[in-house]
Amino acid sequence: MKIKRFFLIFLATMLAACGSRKGRNAFQSAQYRIAYNVLADPETDDYEILTMNLDGSDKKNVTNHPGLEWTYYAYRDKILFISDRDTCRRCYFLYEMDADGENVRKASGTRLADSWMSGRNNGAELIATPHRSVDSAFYILNKQGEVLDKLYTGLPYSGDPLFVNGGKQVVFRGGLTKSKLIDGFNEELYLINVDGTGRRQLTHYPEGDTTAGQFGYHAGTPVEHPTERFISYQSKQNGKYSLYAVTLDGKKHWKLTDTPQNEGWHAWSPDGRWLAIELFDDDQSQFHIGLMDWQTKEMKILTDTTYQYQQAPVFVAP
Repeated sequence: MKIKRFFLIFLATMLAACGSRKGRNAFQSAQYRIAYNVLADPETDDYEILTMNLDGSDKKNVTNHPGLEWTYYAYRDKILFISDRDTCRRCYFLYEMDADGENVRKASGTRLADSWMSGRNNGAELIATPHRSVDSAFYILNKQGEVLDKLYTGLPYSGDPLFVNGGKQVVFRGGLTKSKLIDGFNEELYLINVDGTGRRQLTHYPEGDTTAGQFGYHAGTPVEHPTERFISYQSKQNGKYSLYAVTLDGKKHWKLTDTPQNEGWHAWSPDGRWLAIELFDDDQSQFHIGLMDWQTKEMKILTDTTYQYQQAPVFVAP
C-alpha cells in the first residue's frame, strides 16, 4: 500500500514537472521568427527591421541601412518591405530579402503607398497599394514586379488589401473621403471580388462612440486567422484600442482580446497557434511586441525599452 502511494506521488510530481517545463518552453520554437519595425534614430528618420525568436531572444537587425525600411508582409523565409533607399525621403518602393537580411533585391518599380499587403498562389502574387500619385487601384503583382491586374474598389480611399477565399476576394480598409483629414472619412472594412464587383461592408463602428477621434482607427488593418478563417482588426472603442473580429459573411462580430494594454497591428502565425501584437500605453510613449499563445491565451512581452517604437510584427520562417 505504501509502495502504491509512493508511486502515485512520484507520478504526480513528474507530471507537474513536465507541465512546468512545457509552460516555460511554450514560447520557444525554431519554426518561426518575428520580424518587426523599430525607429532606430528619430533624428535621421532611420527605421530598421529586426527579427527575434518567439521567446524574444536573438534579436537581429536585418536591414542595417540608413533611411526607412518597414515590413508589412512575409511569406515563408522571405520578408517584403517598403523602403526609401536610393530615392527621395519617404518615397516607397518594394524590396525583398531573406529572413536573415541577405539577398536584398528591388521587387517592384512601382511607387507604393504606406500600406499593408498580402499574397496568394503560394506567394507568387502580391496585392499592394500604389502611391496615390500613381493610381487609385490596388495592384496585383508577380514576383518580377509586373502588374498583372488592377482592382478598383469604387471608394475614395482604399488601403491595406488582404487576399481571402483563395485570392478570389479582397478585404480592405475603405474610407468615404480621400483621407482622414477630410470630414466624413468613416473608415470601415469592406469585402470585394477581385474583379471589382460585389463590394459590401463588413464592419460597423458603434454609433455614438467618438473616442477614436479624427485620426484613430475605426477599423484597422485586416488580418485573417489561417485556420479559423475570421478577420481580426484593431479598433479604438470606448477609449481603448483592442482587437476585434468579424466573419467573412459579416454576420458575426466580437471583441477578440481583452488585455490591459492598447492593442494595434498584429499577425497570426501560419499555423494559427500564435498571435503577435503591437502593445502600447495610452500616451503611445512606449510600444512593445507581445506574443499570445492562442490556445492558452498566455501572453509574453518580447521586447524591452531599447526602442520606443516597436511595431507591425509579421511571422517569417528562418
